Amino acid sequence: MSDLFVKICGLRTERDVDVAVAAGADAVGFVFAVSPRTVDTDTARRLALRVPEHVLTVGVFRGQPLAEVERLTGESGIRAVQLHGDEGPEYYETLRAPGRTLIRATATAAGQAPRRGELGEDLLLLDAPDPGSGKPWNWASPDFTAPTGRWLLAGGLHPGNVQRAVSATGAWGVDVSSGVEAERGVKSPELIRAFIEAARA
Repeated sequence: MSDLFVKICGLRTERDVDVAVAAGADAVGFVFAVSPRTVDTDTARRLALRVPEHVLTVGVFRGQPLAEVERLTGESGIRAVQLHGDEGPEYYETLRAPGRTLIRATATAAGQAPRRGELGEDLLLLDAPDPGSGKPWNWASPDFTAPTGRWLLAGGLHPGNVQRAVSATGAWGVDVSSGVEAERGVKSPELIRAFIEAARA
């Protein structure tokens, strides 16, 4: 088993959370942005309370006002914030708090490797141009330049390609949502387990 960091995102039910934690996920994500996987604050708080301390709880936001992100983060009790839009450094500066991890999600650009920490984030996540769609992007392209340090690969990953993706990119971690779903917005326990096992094989 490798020490690859694995995040299972878009969880909406107690079963989702329990399966991901039991299978060995390092982080679980709750989506507050508009999505088929969106949860409300009460649901996120209830689910986050089920998660042991060693597993990171992440709230996913996209293009939302800073005040709304602050409020939802505080009310839900999540321990990490993932910003998935054009949020500027003021978001990261305002949201920084003791014990909180800040994640910047960004799409890739040919020949360009974003640097972790450019806007004040702790972790960088590289996603497909259409995040949440489940459509893979060409991470195997010779034009792709991987960032250095700790970064997560996302976008179109599933149990059948995650091992190849990690080998091709050297990613420190991976993030999956649609690739472990039985149907859009509905997680599959079998696919969650298979993904984590394949990622760490």
